Amino acid sequence: MADAVGAACHALSPILTALEHHVFLAERLHGDDTTVPVLAAGKTDIARCWVYVADDKPFGGSSPPAAIFYYSRDRTGDHPQAHLAKWSGIFQADAFPGYGKLYAPDRKPGQIQEAGCWSHARRPFFIHADLQETARRRAKGKKPVVVSPMALEVVRRIDALFEIEREINGQSSENRRALRQERSFPIVEALHVYLEEKRNDFPHTHDLYKAINYMLKRWSAFTLFLDDGRVCLSNNAAERALRGIALGRRSWLFCGSNRGGQRAAAVYSLIVTCKMNGVDPHAWLTDVLGRIAAHPASRINDLLPWHWKASRKEASLAAAA
Repeated sequence: MADAVGAACHALSPILTALEHHVFLAERLHGDDTTVPVLAAGKTDIARCWVYVADDKPFGGSSPPAAIFYYSRDRTGDHPQAHLAKWSGIFQADAFPGYGKLYAPDRKPGQIQEAGCWSHARRPFFIHADLQETARRRAKGKKPVVVSPMALEVVRRIDALFEIEREINGQSSENRRALRQERSFPIVEALHVYLEEKRNDFPHTHDLYKAINYMLKRWSAFTLFLDDGRVCLSNNAAERALRGIALGRRSWLFCGSNRGGQRAAAVYSLIVTCKMNGVDPHAWLTDVLGRIAAHPASRINDLLPWHWKASRKEASLAAAA
């Protein structure tokens, strides 16, 4: 089975190259990574799988969404720096220190702008504001999390920002920026003042102090969305792309080798991109693997999931005529 997957990956490698090229044409990318167990001598090591997602739908873009995955044996900044070596634009990700060099102002071939994830920032506050979880823990006789009025207030204000985002999702970047300046900017400015006021109410070791500090230290990244309608409020696109790996680990347990990890990344790239474009991965793989050997190399882009979907639709309409 491993050899069959390897043969399929080799046959599909020209499509993977075209997919990678498409992803890195995007002006804005989502990035994230997750753990991948890989077989080692008498144990499993914890390797990583990285993903970069291009998705212009939130600001009404016409470019098809796509994702490219990479595998690495460890988690160091060298990997994203290599993945993004030829790319510049807006990068939406968490605060992983390994991304740091990407944001250098004199970086070549161009600057990468950091865009913060408000979902990520919201989570530690939500832990101290989750009334339902506190009630559940109390009912089970467990020690409840102390609900913080300050955390509740921060969650309320961040949720107001997400409510605005739901209303403007899919509009043009110009409209999104204008509406954010009008409606989101006052909320963000007031939140900044509130966080500054409340930070010293907690000892430096407290989770809420750390959560406040996390945001204030990266405030320019968190507020970039106010000045650029292309920026999303969260990095959920990358987290959704990784969801299959998180669920799949329970089934496949580990990669057998580094080569297996690389093949897994290739297959995830193709399958996730199919799903993002409303294409059945099984149907796409069955058709493409059956004819790629005879397909002209100059027309390899025709086999990318969104072009394949369009050609199938055209063929169905022609057959029905």
